[in-house]
Amino acid sequence: MKNLVLPLAVLAALSFAAYHSDPVSSQRATAKPTATPTSDAIDRNTSTPYDGDLSIFEDADRAKNLQIDRVMDILKISGDKTVADIGAGSGWFTVRAAKRTTGKVFAVEINQEYIDHIKNRATAEKLANITTVLGKADDPSLAKDSVGAVLILKTYHEIEKPITFMKNLRTALRKGALIGIIDRNGTGDDHGLDRDKVVSELGRAGYVLKEEYDFVKPDGMDYFLVFVAEARTK
Repeated sequence: MKNLVLPLAVLAALSFAAYHSDPVSSQRATAKPTATPTSDAIDRNTSTPYDGDLSIFEDADRAKNLQIDRVMDILKISGDKTVADIGAGSGWFTVRAAKRTTGKVFAVEINQEYIDHIKNRATAEKLANITTVLGKADDPSLAKDSVGAVLILKTYHEIEKPITFMKNLRTALRKGALIGIIDRNGTGDDHGLDRDKVVSELGRAGYVLKEEYDFVKPDGMDYFLVFVAEARTK
């Protein structure tokens, strides 16, 4: 009987220690990793799309400050490349792309007045390769396999449902298409969005960051990100 006293005492001590162990350590041991978002919801606000005077997009120094020809070189806009200008506004980039390529240039806008303005501009500048597209908050409304290069210039922070929108854009992209996003850092509701947040959201939508540049800073922008879409499974 005496031989049982020591083992029983040891067992009691171990049980007491386990019961009174550090609760933080215990929580860490059993905590589950943060789940990857399964929906297309975002945890931030977006900016109200600009609907004012289009002349603000026509600054005489804008092309020089953005080095827009260099932007188009990086996105390989030339030859007969088809291009989408998402958030086309006044058509400032649309017409420059249309003079660079013989392929179609899709001016995507959610504002019908801007669409009408771009149509009139294309006619006035005799650019028959410009096609306007009335997009939606969650869809650029582009045909499947229709686009070889995309520029989203100072617009991504205004897209109401960016994950869904960018997923829908993927179906319109041809193999090897490059997607450029030029914007400034911000919180989403101040007409800017932090670079890391853009990369994270594009990753959720099925894109991979290929290159990035900061030569757009003279125009008040912070980054020029270039993405490619991951291969579609269907």
